[in-house]
Amino acid sequence: MDLGLRNKTVLITGGERGIGRAIALGMAEEGCRVAIADHRLEKGPHSTLEELKSKGVEALALSVDVRRENQAVQMVADTIRAFGRLDVFVNNAGAVRHEPVTKITTDAYRDALDANLSAAIWGCREVCRHMIPRRQGVIILLASTIVLNPGYKEAVYRITKSGIRAYCGTLALEMAPYGIRACTVSPGITDTPLSRTGLEPFFGADPSNEPTLLGSIPLGRLGRPEEVASLVVFLASEKTSYATGCDVVVDGGFSLRPLILVGQDEIKEMNL
Repeated sequence: MDLGLRNKTVLITGGERGIGRAIALGMAEEGCRVAIADHRLEKGPHSTLEELKSKGVEALALSVDVRRENQAVQMVADTIRAFGRLDVFVNNAGAVRHEPVTKITTDAYRDALDANLSAAIWGCREVCRHMIPRRQGVIILLASTIVLNPGYKEAVYRITKSGIRAYCGTLALEMAPYGIRACTVSPGITDTPLSRTGLEPFFGADPSNEPTLLGSIPLGRLGRPEEVASLVVFLASEKTSYATGCDVVVDGGFSLRPLILVGQDEIKEMNL
């Protein structure tokens, strides 16, 4: 299927690893010119930048700490300077700091707020200023299913991701007259370096070995970064040109959180 993305220019924050990396590679597969921004860029032949170039597309890697407003502004300017325009912006970078409500620290709160919400606001502000005169563009922000179900020690993370959802609604509303779409994608627990770090305090170094966690996901496994990326790519395409202000959940059914009142064998057999 031709998604109509060939030669589009895409900027992805947090693009070096995890879901951001998968999105960058997915966009490259569609023939996009791709810029990734990350505060920890890899070097050498196994870096995301080199893999993007190996796919025959123009690629750019920017060392950026999106928590800093001036760096977020420069990131957008550098992308436009390199490629001449920006068609798609994917706000993916984020941080997770696990603290119970009686032990929330100022450092953790501000770090998560700046990484997850402030960075999106600064980035989208600059991107929209470029897209408005062109009367076109797509913005996709990564939210989370934590918005749908609270999690222990995740008060600050949930606040910031709820903010992303709320912000995107206003963004979509204000940008619609200019032909600019804005949507969120809400992943569930996905097998990435960030999620493994975040889950370690609860489940140990390898969350995939925790039967209680997997038992709460109807599909019975963690998500894969490329499964989230494929939805982001599709949502950015011309095939979804009437979609704006929407949220797409990709979580293996995790947000359904069913009451486990029957055994796994009975669940598998009840509809046979």
